Amino acid sequence: MVGGMDGSGIRDGQTGGAYRVLARKYRPRSFEDLVGQEPMVRTLTNAFSTGRIAQAYMLTGVRGVGKTTTARILARGLNYAVPGKVDRPTIDMPELGIHCAEIMEGRHVDVIEMDAASNNGIDHIREIIEAVRYKPVSARYKVYILDEVHMLSGAAFNGLLKTLEEPPEHVKFIFATTEIRKVPVTVLSRCQRFDLRRIEQDRLVGLLRSITVRESVEIDDEALAMIARAAEGSARDSLSLLDQAIAHGAGRIVAEDVRGMLGLADRSRVIDLFEALMAGRIAEALALLKDQYDIGAEPGVVLQDLAAFTHLVTRIKVVPGAAEDGGMPEAERRRATEFAAALPLRVLSRAWQMLLKGIEEVQGSSRPLAAADMALIRIAHASDLPTPDEALRLLKGGATPLAPPSSAPSAPPPSSSSPAGHHPSAPRASFSSGGPSLVSSGSPMARAAEPQMAASAPQKAVPAIRFQRFEDLVAFVGQKRDLPLKLALEREVRVIRFEPGLLEFEPTEHASRTLASDLSRRITEWTGERFSVVVGRGATSETIAERQEAERLRQKSDAKADPLVAAVLARFPGAEIVDVQIRGEESAEAPIAPPPVEAGDDAAEQADD
Repeated sequence: MVGGMDGSGIRDGQTGGAYRVLARKYRPRSFEDLVGQEPMVRTLTNAFSTGRIAQAYMLTGVRGVGKTTTARILARGLNYAVPGKVDRPTIDMPELGIHCAEIMEGRHVDVIEMDAASNNGIDHIREIIEAVRYKPVSARYKVYILDEVHMLSGAAFNGLLKTLEEPPEHVKFIFATTEIRKVPVTVLSRCQRFDLRRIEQDRLVGLLRSITVRESVEIDDEALAMIARAAEGSARDSLSLLDQAIAHGAGRIVAEDVRGMLGLADRSRVIDLFEALMAGRIAEALALLKDQYDIGAEPGVVLQDLAAFTHLVTRIKVVPGAAEDGGMPEAERRRATEFAAALPLRVLSRAWQMLLKGIEEVQGSSRPLAAADMALIRIAHASDLPTPDEALRLLKGGATPLAPPSSAPSAPPPSSSSPAGHHPSAPRASFSSGGPSLVSSGSPMARAAEPQMAASAPQKAVPAIRFQRFEDLVAFVGQKRDLPLKLALEREVRVIRFEPGLLEFEPTEHASRTLASDLSRRITEWTGERFSVVVGRGATSETIAERQEAERLRQKSDAKADPLVAAVLARFPGAEIVDVQIRGEESAEAPIAPPPVEAGDDAAEQADD
């Protein structure tokens, strides 16, 4: 909200050799210095120019947005006077007036600042009621600034009402509060209310950059973005953090210093952690969390960053234009857009709820890392489980929701960190082919037999020959939650020939060199059968993404040709068609259908369903 550069000419720097913190040194001095409060400034400009000055103002907003500073600037504008030049209330204060310095330093006799938290009784209000009868000593108006006004007692509020509604002409009230809902409506109705906004991150970064230039401090753009993000729209918090970072970095601030100072996680590693969770790779997710913890990131902060990225992906999925946020790094925007295209909304919503629950557990736990581990395990475990509506579809289709196609166990990739024969996505319960074991699952014998049972139990695999179409293969990869591979198949593969067990394709110019080998290896791991992938040339077909984009453009073109849509577009200049959805078509968020099975009685029954 607030942050300025001594635009009025008042000096507020180091005095007498004493250091003044940045939050005070660069405190705004005029309305021009206010950042992000244009609606309030415009309203006050019109009110002052027409003489429609209210008797009371209510300033509200979160901590650090500058409510008290704005109150002082407003008091300065009410009493602004330059001998021989200006003698009326104004928000235009290009030079220092006769009362300005004393008002901004909080020592003017006619501008009385009170802390309502410590002066909240009816006796303190009686003193104000008695004092308002007397005219100001030297200024135009006697101004009362009550900070944290919501702390006044009920009797104090009631005692103030009459004076607040009909004060003497020479008295003005300015109230500030962070808890606007605790202020009685009888008081609010007698004030002009202004909600001070949080500063947008890109503007806050610009403010911090200008201050570092004035202070001759070198700082990375990434470090500035971290400070602005941690401040959550508060100028005072951002300046306090910048002050701390300058001391921490000894004049040269880099992202690693700020990350360690704030206990933050590396943003790119957080996105890697999100990808591992959505793919169900539990061991990798826990290793990424431990790496961040070892370099100083708090487990709760990592989960909060995960929740923030989940929210970002969900917003981009629902509102594609959200990806155009100028304050977002390009790599983060690109990866969030890819996740939004690949992940169903139901999966994102489930991850969001589980992260919120995990954050609460971490904050209330005596072992935050262990609590965060358990939260990540739950999320990764649920990544390949059906949502309630998917389970219902499986039940209706005659399948059991306990073993949906997407939860088929996968073979562990080679890894030096995983014990032999163990993989995080291995089945969580074991059953012999002849039925449930007669040994109690909780007995020592059962626990001793579990490794042998897991090793000897037959693994249910989906034969590669069941992929009758390339789209079936892409759907199967999506069920396995391997998002990078699924996106590569959709965007980088032009099919030349596809038949059961074989794919020949021409890669796009941006395709990975290892795409063919990666796909063949993963399909073989998942199904247990050999799947050949061959790179060729001369494809005549388009990629799935290109076909989808062409279809979207065709639908938009058809929609524009519709007379009703054309009339709407003509009625609202600048409007455009963002997307076209046809009623009756299955939602884009519906679960991916499993690959078709071989012809037979089961296929006929599924077709009937």
